[in-house]
Amino acid sequence: MDKLKRVLSGRDAEEPSGLAEVIDATSLSWGTRVKGFVACFAIGCLCSILGSCLLWIPKKGLVLFAVFYTLGNIASIGSTMFLMGPMKQLKRMFEPTRLIATIVMLVSI
Repeated sequence: MDKLKRVLSGRDAEEPSGLAEVIDATSLSWGTRVKGFVACFAIGCLCSILGSCLLWIPKKGLVLFAVFYTLGNIASIGSTMFLMGPMKQLKRMFEPTRLIATIVMLVSI
C-alpha cells in the first residue's frame, strides 16, 4: 500500500534506503538542536573549568586536568554537531583551508 501511495503521489517508486530511513527518523527540530547545543556546550565548558581548577591538586592534579580538559574540548566540539549535523561538521573541519588547524587540534587532544 505504501508503494502505491508513493507512485500516486509522484515520489520515487524505489524503496528508501536504510540510511535515508535512519536520517529521517533521527532528524531533530531546530529547538531540540539548540537545546542539545547549549547543554553539550555548557557541559564542555564546565569540564574545562573543572579541569583547570583540579590542576593545582598535588600529585594527581595533572592527570585530572588532562582528563577533564580533554572531555571538555570533545564536548564543546561535539556541541556544534547539533547545529550543523555530524557529516557537515566533519566536511567543514577537513576543508583545505581548515585542514592544518583541525589536525593540530586533534593531535593536541
